[in-house]
Amino acid sequence: MRVSLLLAACLTWPLIAVAAPKVPIAAFVQEEQFSNPRLSPDGKHIAVTVRMPSGDRFVPVLVFYSLPNIKEVGAVRMPLYQVPLNYFWVSNTRLVVAKGTEPGSREQPQATGEWLATNLDGSKQEYLYGRDMFRYGRRGNVYGDDYAWGDVQGVPNVLNGHFYLAEHGWNSTHSLLYDIDSNTGARKLIADIPVKSLDFLMKHDDTPGFAYGVGEDSYAVLYRYHSADGSWVAVNDKTSRRYAPHYFSADDKTIIAEFSADGGPDQLIEENLASGARKVLFADDTASVGDLESGVRNGLPFGASGATGATPVRYFESYNKDAELHQILSASFPGARVHFIDFSEDGDTLLMSVSSDRDPGSFFLYQRSTAKADLLFSAMPAIDPATMRARTPIAFKARDGATLYGFLTLPDSAPGVKPPLVIMPHGGPHGVLDKWYFDADAQFLASRGYAVLQVNFRGSSGRGVDFGRAGHRQWGARIQDDLMDGINWAIAQGKVDGQRVCSYGASFGGYAALMLAARDSALIKCAVGYAGVYDLNLILDGDNAKYNKTTASYYRRYLGNDRAELDRFSPARLADRITSPVLLVHGGKDTRAPPAHADAMRAALIKVNRPPEWLFAPNEGHGFYDTANSTRFYQSLESFLDKHIGH
Repeated sequence: MRVSLLLAACLTWPLIAVAAPKVPIAAFVQEEQFSNPRLSPDGKHIAVTVRMPSGDRFVPVLVFYSLPNIKEVGAVRMPLYQVPLNYFWVSNTRLVVAKGTEPGSREQPQATGEWLATNLDGSKQEYLYGRDMFRYGRRGNVYGDDYAWGDVQGVPNVLNGHFYLAEHGWNSTHSLLYDIDSNTGARKLIADIPVKSLDFLMKHDDTPGFAYGVGEDSYAVLYRYHSADGSWVAVNDKTSRRYAPHYFSADDKTIIAEFSADGGPDQLIEENLASGARKVLFADDTASVGDLESGVRNGLPFGASGATGATPVRYFESYNKDAELHQILSASFPGARVHFIDFSEDGDTLLMSVSSDRDPGSFFLYQRSTAKADLLFSAMPAIDPATMRARTPIAFKARDGATLYGFLTLPDSAPGVKPPLVIMPHGGPHGVLDKWYFDADAQFLASRGYAVLQVNFRGSSGRGVDFGRAGHRQWGARIQDDLMDGINWAIAQGKVDGQRVCSYGASFGGYAALMLAARDSALIKCAVGYAGVYDLNLILDGDNAKYNKTTASYYRRYLGNDRAELDRFSPARLADRITSPVLLVHGGKDTRAPPAHADAMRAALIKVNRPPEWLFAPNEGHGFYDTANSTRFYQSLESFLDKHIGH
């Protein structure tokens, strides 16, 4: 298979020489320069989010290139802290783009429910849907501002510039579905169901098929559309905790859906709509269905992998030509995961990614007609996968007998030498999980000689509804038990030094890092909180909860409202128990975890005569973007760990 360099050669960035064994900090602070490529239906263009230098930071710009010569033909730059999230081709020359905001580098960009459209040359940009419709939309005087969230549900079978958008009103009890013309902004209402927060699945004949979601009783909600009379009929029988249809077969007689009867890991099933007969395509006792692999446009998925661990793709139909191609290409990249992103409509051109636990990822264009692949770009070109460490999937028993999963990354140590351990809880904590793929923090720490433990504690996603709900209102209790059990398991394996353990995390992970130190400062020799929350009552009293009903409801569900209990689970109220050294890192413009949290934690530690080390960046948000600040953070983290648990 021939591999040549395309986009990465067109947009030249200075590569950083990787020295063994200590990889330069600069290699880790360099963000993904290229991401989220999407191939046009005719295979003649590609849309890519490119981070362009702007002052001390890199800002995301949506850039369009012609193929195969990789010539820039257009670009869309958004205002500071706004980003293009997902985007869909609605014709060969036009896309609709989800607008989002970047609260910081330690949090996924947040969708705002707003949608724009643009031609690939950057012309005819239109604000189509969102809270600023009246100000920016061509038809804003007709529709007014949308006090709702919009989600694209698909595009017509024959692309014509239209797309389907579901409206989830902020204070509405209805779910609406629109057909929107991206050229004129005109909307046509095609569904109105008096149930909130439903998504829709379109049929290949461009009529609605199903509306689905989860009710307040945590059981699946499912409506089926009857085209004969235009009615929506509830078909759920309150026996399924999850039922989410995702694909129609080409003849619209069969659907593929995620399904869980009892709240356990989600399966992938195929159901005949006439007979109701079901066939399980993917099921795993320990993991919900994760990544799906699909072939040519409008084709059904041919394989899936589990959401946890490093499970290989399981193929549903070995005779499927797309599955056969995936097997062939996967064999060309041993130890990595090949993911099909887009096919051209003629099925000849394929856009795909290749990534692993050691490799941040590369993107290729593959031509079926020539059996040749061209490398478009690598996500973090300064990272040499050969110098990175394996993130090994682990399993252990929690104190109540439940099996938990996660990853252990071991550094390159001399034989018989037990490295110090860093427990690194993920953020969220709900709807998030640590995955097998490349993790910059884990690899940075491993490159400095530390073993890194990551646990998918209760509350994490990837194992079904009940596992996620088991972490509700358990931030300071069961979740901390799971993390502590993971530490004890890792020590018992005899591969790490149990006398040199530190906790480090960002966002919720920062909270957990300090809570672990409060639980057992004899075990946790030091703690690092980055952009963390440290006073749970302060969350309930903050502006995010005061002025946003949805956010307030979110916090009540996940935290509860027992003020005394929240104090007992707040590190800022437990400073007298934290005898280990602490490093606090925070941004002055953090809106997800306002600086008041870091100030409260710092003041509490000073009050008990244990002032923390302090790194504060006034102009940063929920994690540092400025390259100099990111470098300072990694330098501080490295120095702090070396001082307390290093060699």
